[in-house]
Amino acid sequence: MGKALFVTGTGTDVGKTYVTGLLVKKLKEAGLDAGYYKGALSGAEPDGQGNLIPGDAAWVKETAGLEDPLEDLVTYVYQEAVSPHLAARHTGVPVEMDRIRRDFARAKSRHDYLTMEGSGGILCPLRWDGQEKLLLEDVIRELGLGCVIVAHAGLGTINSTVLTVEYLRRRQIPVRGIFFNHWVPGDPMQEDNRVMTERLTEVPVLACIQAGDQELDVETGKLIQLYR
Repeated sequence: MGKALFVTGTGTDVGKTYVTGLLVKKLKEAGLDAGYYKGALSGAEPDGQGNLIPGDAAWVKETAGLEDPLEDLVTYVYQEAVSPHLAARHTGVPVEMDRIRRDFARAKSRHDYLTMEGSGGILCPLRWDGQEKLLLEDVIRELGLGCVIVAHAGLGTINSTVLTVEYLRRRQIPVRGIFFNHWVPGDPMQEDNRVMTERLTEVPVLACIQAGDQELDVETGKLIQLYR
């Protein structure tokens, strides 16, 4: 059975999938058996033949050179670009924790290092109906995972990143590191954001990723330590 890590973000469109792809790629290029899994994905594009293409998973698969079939990388795929709980309500296909648990275990058994990507930010609801209420944090705790956080490096990130760290800690979910995306080298505000975020959270910023980067500027050994 392999080790696993959960990737969450401070919100939607911070570049969580982009950073996740680079993370898995880094492990693969180091010769490690790395895999990817996502429980629920919304905003999938139809291929014209009645199939939905899970864009996030497809991007990670291509970027990291994964051999796993695309259908094994995501359990629930919704076309509507809304929170999974709402997309599930509209389609009548609710997210089941048991199914995510089984698919996660299967993916973890196939790889030494499995990276699981979340949906949206940490408070993203996966299911909210009369039978069950399931938040992203419930999945993380159920699977016993620690987290890394992807955050936008720009204005407002101190607030959103610190709040995300504190929320995870209150839920007793380990926070192992932060990735700053959309990084602009030499920008004094972003440099200060990095310093202040580390001081306020005591969580290391593992790497700062610029637009178009194809590699993570962090030692592979440090990444390996994130997986438990």
